Amino acid sequence: MARVLIQKEIDVKIDEVLDLRNTIKRYRLFANQRIHSVARIESAIISGARKYFLENDFVEVTVPHITKATGACENVATMFDLDFFGERRYLSQTGQLYLEVLTPYLDKVFAIGPSFRAEPSVDERHLVEFTLIEIEFKGNFLELLDHIEKILHGMIEEVVKNCTKDLQTLGINKDRLTSITPPFKKITYNEAVDILQEFGVRWGDDLKSQHEQFLVERFGSRPLFVTHFPKSIKFFNMKENDLDPRIVDSADLLLPYSGEAVGAAEREYKYENLLLRLSESSMLNMLKQRGGSIDDFQWYLDYYKEFGGCPHSGCGIGLNRITQFIIGSKDIRECTVWPMNKETIS
Repeated sequence: MARVLIQKEIDVKIDEVLDLRNTIKRYRLFANQRIHSVARIESAIISGARKYFLENDFVEVTVPHITKATGACENVATMFDLDFFGERRYLSQTGQLYLEVLTPYLDKVFAIGPSFRAEPSVDERHLVEFTLIEIEFKGNFLELLDHIEKILHGMIEEVVKNCTKDLQTLGINKDRLTSITPPFKKITYNEAVDILQEFGVRWGDDLKSQHEQFLVERFGSRPLFVTHFPKSIKFFNMKENDLDPRIVDSADLLLPYSGEAVGAAEREYKYENLLLRLSESSMLNMLKQRGGSIDDFQWYLDYYKEFGGCPHSGCGIGLNRITQFIIGSKDIRECTVWPMNKETIS
């Protein structure tokens, strides 16, 4: 019995030493020049986005980060639960719906803030917290793609202009960045599926990271839009295409190294369509499995029932995916000062 107790004490001491070592290693990282360069590049990316927004009359809105399921993207299963004064609430993944309802009055809005995903994987692709840059505006799908191209170009310009030494520190060829100018290549989801048949991809499948990188490389390792995805695999309020109701007017911007960096779509704004689409969505089924219901979206539905909304479009831009592309890293954990996954919390 005494031997067992001694061994337990030894195990505790070893764990304490390992924790201390890990803490020391993390602390020492902050003196690393590479971390400083990543921080300045991240800052320049955000500055480039803000510059574009301000020059084009976008209004910044602070959105809530504790929400009902209205703060979810397509996947309710990856939302973090919170006990909010005895009620189940979530850490938000997106401020999209909160921005949408302001577009009839403010015309163009944006938000920059955290997105929380309960990602169980600890790998080069996933973080549980990252910065999301979002826009919504009165306008159509083609105008949306134009905004995305110009925002990304503005981000790159700001980095090239203000981070020359940091690019040198990270061994980045500035010419690779200055060569990226709009317009970007665009292919439809149908065309993508045809190209990816050798991977066994069929119509209706979502694209995986390896598919995204293959497509990017196929088209010269440049930014690539894939447009008009199947309705069944996208968010419930993406607008149906006028010519083919099986698909929605949506786009993913794929980048070298990082893959999908932007998710975008023209939005549905007619109450009857929104109610039907949400009622039939896999997202609502996932929510019900977690004890929720369509009531989580009632305020959003009531808004469109009462006021009708207006034609509008929007997107979400993952900051760390942009950083990945700019610094040329295949590991998202190298692309932020504080890489958050289930094994790292300070």
